[in-house]
Amino acid sequence: MSLYSIVVPVYNAEHMLEELYRRIRQVFENTIHEKYELILVDDGSKDNSFSVMRRLREHDRQVKIIQMARNFGQHPALLCGFAHAKGDFIITMDDDLQHPPEEIPKLIREMNRRDDVDVIIASYESRKHGPIRRLGTKFSVWATSRMLGKDPDLEITSFRLIRRFIVDAILQTNTYMPQIGNLLVLTSNRIINVPVRHDARAYGKSGYSLRRLIRDLIFDITTHTAFPLIVVRNIGILSFLFSFCLGIFYLVRYFMYGSAVEGWTSLMLVCLAFFGLTLLSIGIIGMYLMNILNEAKKMPHYVVRREETDD
Repeated sequence: MSLYSIVVPVYNAEHMLEELYRRIRQVFENTIHEKYELILVDDGSKDNSFSVMRRLREHDRQVKIIQMARNFGQHPALLCGFAHAKGDFIITMDDDLQHPPEEIPKLIREMNRRDDVDVIIASYESRKHGPIRRLGTKFSVWATSRMLGKDPDLEITSFRLIRRFIVDAILQTNTYMPQIGNLLVLTSNRIINVPVRHDARAYGKSGYSLRRLIRDLIFDITTHTAFPLIVVRNIGILSFLFSFCLGIFYLVRYFMYGSAVEGWTSLMLVCLAFFGLTLLSIGIIGMYLMNILNEAKKMPHYVVRREETDD
């Protein structure tokens, strides 16, 4: 009999935790009939989430609770849960009930059937996210496919079933601002999707604003690829070749027709354009240098304030 560790990052989810726990317990006791542990990681919630977590822990020792010192983000919270997980398989899911616990058996059945698969990621039959989140997700899938050499048809979501050795490998990485989906793709190419239901958010609204989606995408691009630098380099090469050919053209024109080159307005516009491109290039290089500096600091991904994880 296998042990399954369900890791759930928690942020301002006091109204959803009890239902999430109840449904997970029913699935494992009535459908899967396997051992499990539920690891709830409070990512600096501002509501009474940790109090609810403590009540669940008092009622059921299979619930392990961890409170982080501040809000570090979803991915560091997952890493924290991974470090405390004892299962042969690790399941990650959100705290907002958009990932129905009743869909977990689909992932487990497919994993048991496919010995050649290391990670199963749920793909949503019909997304219940808002339009901004859906648009951001589509663009992110395209961008990460180009950056990481990932199959563009592979959908990356936060509802996953992962074999133990993959989680152990991820825990050995010490990269700044880790992205679990990207780390999975970099660790194994034996990843498949399984379609599942995606429910509407029961309470509140998503913490993924357009600004945060753009920020995460820019970080992914400047961390995993030199694409912006290559674009600027190619623009520079093309600009040099164009200016060289244009210089020869005007030189021949001067010797053949004796006409001087005019057009100070055009000259100033070109200069301003290239000055702007130069500043853009410096800014892009600065972003890469800042990422290198942050990597060199080796700051911890998270700080645990308190935990109750002993059986």
